[in-house]
Amino acid sequence: SPELIYQEIWGHLCCHYAIRVLMADTAEHSGHDPDRISFVAALRIARHSVAKGDFSPSRNS
Repeated sequence: SPELIYQEIWGHLCCHYAIRVLMADTAEHSGHDPDRISFVAALRIARHSVAKGDFSPSRNS
C-alpha cells in the first residue's frame, strides 16, 4: 500500500541521516575532514556493529 511505501522511504531516510550524524561526530572527534569519510564504509561498520550486537538502542552512553 502507499502508506507502507512512505513508511519504508522515511525509514531509509532516517537511517541515512543517523549514519551521516555518526560520521560527522566521528570526524569531529578524530580531527578528520567529514567529506573524506566513506558513507559505504560507515554503513558496513554500522551493519556489522548491529549484527554483532555491539549496538543497543536502550544502552545509555
